Formats: sequence, C-alpha cells, structure tokens
Amino acid sequence: MASDRNPNHNHAPGLYRLIRALVKLFYPRTAVVGAEALPGRDCVIVGNHTQMNGPIVSELYIPGEHFTWCAAEMMTLSEVPAYAYSDFWSQKPRYVRWFYRLLSYIIAPLSVCVFNNARTIPVYHDTRIVTTFRETIARLDDGAGIVIFPEYDAPYNHILYAFRDKFVDVARFYHKRTGRALSFVPMYVAPALKTVYFGEPVVYDPAASPAAERERICAALMEAITAMACSLPRHTVVPYRNIPKRLYPANIPASIPGEEASHEPEAL
Repeated sequence: MASDRNPNHNHAPGLYRLIRALVKLFYPRTAVVGAEALPGRDCVIVGNHTQMNGPIVSELYIPGEHFTWCAAEMMTLSEVPAYAYSDFWSQKPRYVRWFYRLLSYIIAPLSVCVFNNARTIPVYHDTRIVTTFRETIARLDDGAGIVIFPEYDAPYNHILYAFRDKFVDVARFYHKRTGRALSFVPMYVAPALKTVYFGEPVVYDPAASPAAERERICAALMEAITAMACSLPRHTVVPYRNIPKRLYPANIPASIPGEEASHEPEAL
C-alpha cells in the first residue's frame, strides 16, 4: 500500500491536485491559534475529528511538515463503500439511506485518489498495525509531525466521542528506537469559528507502564480539548458522528445559568 502512495504534491496525479485546489478554494480559510505550543519535532497532534473538517484542516492549515493517520479502508478501492457508509452515513434516516449507499460507491475512486496522494499514513486494525507504527516512527524520526483523530463511536461528552487509546503505543516504540520522548499536543478544530486551537503538550513517560500511559495521555488530551472548546465563545460543535445538523451541540449548553440569549450557536 505505502509504495503506491505519493506524498509529494508536485508529482501527484492531476486529478488529486485539482481536487486539493478546489477544496482549498471553497473550504473556509482557517486561522491557527497556539501554534507556539507545537514542539519542533517528536510531536503527535491529537484532535477532534469533526467529520470531514479535521482531515481537511490537517492537510491545508496545520503548520509544518506532518502526516495524518487515515483509515486504510478509505485508501483501498474495494473497501471504501462499506467503510464509508458504515462510518459516515449509517445513522441517516432510513428513507435516504439508499442514496448514501450509492454515494459510497461513487466516492470510492475519488477517496483512493485523494488519500493515497495526500500526506497520510494508512491505519490498520489487525496485525498490519505494525506497518502503521513503522511508517509513523520513520516519519517522526525524519522530523515530521503526526496528526491523529482517534475518536470512535462511544460518547464521551458534548464536545468529544471517546478516544481509541492504542495510538499512544507509538510513543513506546519511538522511545525504544530513538531514546526520545514524544509530546502529544491537544488540538480543537472549531469549524463554526473557522479556527483550529492547540493546547499544551502532554509528554510520554517511558518509565510508566504502557497501560497507565494510554489511560493518562488519553484522559489528559480529552480533558484539554474539552477545556479549550468550553473556554471559547458559544458556538456549534461539529460532532464525530454524521448526525442531523439540528442535533449538533453547542460548546456551552444554553441551560447554563447566566448565558445570554444572544449567544446562540453560530451557523455552519
């Protein structure tokens, strides 16, 4: 898989360059706040997925050389339809699901083109995860950063879904190879505010047990992202799941005493 990908945009297929240019043209320009928190190297950025917004912001606006973890299914033509429908659209109303099943097949060639030519690392959930870790460690050792969106379909709070925690193991293998400790930087993507925010790094402790570090780092990152979101002006939060927009939560619930009625969530 990795040998078929081309992270050099100058040599990517024309169709990919066209798609990337169109997305950059029409996607709202996104400001970056807190980039000074990003270490110069040995850095893994961990953020809220916000459906398509997180990967787009990662590709277009996160500063510095970096590569984003991407579901391997979205990079394999035969696997895109089932994965895309299940992950993006399975909660749509029954009467329109036929359309999204069809759409999952239509987007398959475009998905393979985009994700195999963007700055991505395929993520597997079987024994091939070794390939994911190997490429991640090589990119980090070369000085690039890594961006990960580890949410999955398990509610955590009104800002985030829970994080899968195995991504933290990258730090253990990286330390064994290089002797250096990774920093995990929390990131909050706020499409309604057209801004991405970075928080203070959480540094991996190689002396602690792997299980304890998974729990500690995931908890610290989820708490930091939630705190960043809740500290901002009231706005609509784009959730991990592709639910109807009328059900999108606000970062500050309207029921909190003292909130003024004029602070309604901003339209997306």
